[in-house]
Amino acid sequence: MRKSSLPEDAVGMRIDKWLWAARFFKTRSIAKNAIEGGKVHHNGERVKVSREVRVGMELTIQQGIDKKTVVVKELSDVRGPAPVAQKLYEETEVSIARRELIASQRKLHNLARPDHRPSKKDRRDISRFKNENSQNFDQHWSYNDD
Repeated sequence: MRKSSLPEDAVGMRIDKWLWAARFFKTRSIAKNAIEGGKVHHNGERVKVSREVRVGMELTIQQGIDKKTVVVKELSDVRGPAPVAQKLYEETEVSIARRELIASQRKLHNLARPDHRPSKKDRRDISRFKNENSQNFDQHWSYNDD
């Protein structure tokens, strides 16, 4: 792996560059879009792309349906292999437990899925059921101007 071009006394670097180097996102532009989209937080507040990340900061990063809370351990402005990138941060115990719980719930929910796709008759029955229930709901909750 190339040596980082950061000076030894560097105290911070841009958060988008660090997220890219730590392999949370494939490109810096994807990291930038995630930050701008509110997927990265520090102390419960959204961060800006130019925010400086420092050793010891706790970041919450949402990637798809996974949300990780990590503590910054090292800074690097070069993207290296995954084992080296994983040394740049440490995920908190609470975050790991939360992700495992959500993953197990997702797995249990997926077990309830049918073994086959609905047939044409099944789809018609589902559609009929939805229509009847939405009409009943509308009738029950409709407001009268009387």
